[in-house]
Amino acid sequence: MLLELDNVKTYYGNIRALKGISIEVKEGEIVCLIGGNGAGKSTTLMTISGILTPEEGDIVYQGQSIISVRPDYIVQMGICQVPEGRMIFPLLTVMENLDLGAYLRKDRAGVKEDLDRVFSLFPVLRERHNQAGGTLSGGEQQMLAIGRALMARPKLLLLDEPSLGLAPILVDAIFDIIRQINNQGTTILLVEQNAQLALQYSHRGYVIETGEIALTDSSAALLKNEQVKKAYLGD
Repeated sequence: MLLELDNVKTYYGNIRALKGISIEVKEGEIVCLIGGNGAGKSTTLMTISGILTPEEGDIVYQGQSIISVRPDYIVQMGICQVPEGRMIFPLLTVMENLDLGAYLRKDRAGVKEDLDRVFSLFPVLRERHNQAGGTLSGGEQQMLAIGRALMARPKLLLLDEPSLGLAPILVDAIFDIIRQINNQGTTILLVEQNAQLALQYSHRGYVIETGEIALTDSSAALLKNEQVKKAYLGD
């Protein structure tokens, strides 16, 4: 098992945002986490990344507990998050944003190899490498945010709402690339408001409701589940 969350409870002040969730991610999978606004999806990713520290429970990555491990060490261990809203550095160039993704790495040859990989996945970033990140379109900024994360060479990529604010044609392109990244060997935990899309592109899924896991199954089974259809697929 690559990642395990065991009865994780995370608070915002006195508010318990996660009420004891348990999740498993196996190496090579795309696992999605779907649910409504405020259900705890982004909180789950931030807790895994070390941005938030759970009050109870455990998070085990590659057999090692990462509770209370600093976020920069978690990145060095191979977990990298693409945050909701992209959060690129708008005044820095595309190249400078990508360089920051590799700031913890010392292997220059490996960094060059990953830069070539990013430019292969997102040719538009090569074309605009000297352009300020803030002048890119929304879709291009999402590509830059994913590319920046890949520059850390993650074993586990956490994606938070990659389709947010994008035109439908760009959403399909982004998700095709997400599948390609997974096929190249990167395990992915995906948070996505568009449940139909998330389940189509993932292997397994979890439904989270008000900080608790309500349902889990293969993505194919969840797509056919009547409860999921009514609540999240618009049927």
